[in-house]
Amino acid sequence: MLIEKVIGNVGNEEEITGKKTEWIELDWEELSKRILRTETDQGTDVALKLNQEEALQYGDLLFEDDTRRIAVRTKMEPVIVVSPKNMTEMGKTAFELGNRHTPALIEENEVIVRADHTLNKLLDEVGVAYETTERRFKQPFKYRGHSH
Repeated sequence: MLIEKVIGNVGNEEEITGKKTEWIELDWEELSKRILRTETDQGTDVALKLNQEEALQYGDLLFEDDTRRIAVRTKMEPVIVVSPKNMTEMGKTAFELGNRHTPALIEENEVIVRADHTLNKLLDEVGVAYETTERRFKQPFKYRGHSH
């Protein structure tokens, strides 16, 4: 099946009554690709040749008919979720992660980074609460270029 455009977004709506949802599960790096060959979790072969500049988003709807739909979601990935208690802990955490050029997502009261065993010691030294778990990233990390 060749797909050339995104036709909508289902958001966090995993299932819909009366329709089977097939998921294309991508790594967060793959969300930025416009040409990709993969298959859904149900085994449907899919070729993406997107004409858009924007990266794919979690929940993007790629195909829909009367009985099924095909949408994008990210794979479960190991992450470290940091939960600073106050601005001091947040500042120290942000400084240390930034000093290492570690991409991070900030959501509500959490800082989320991809799991990296070297960060555990660093976060222990900062003294901030964290846990290692698995999550689906909703959007790709954004790298901001710079020079020293």
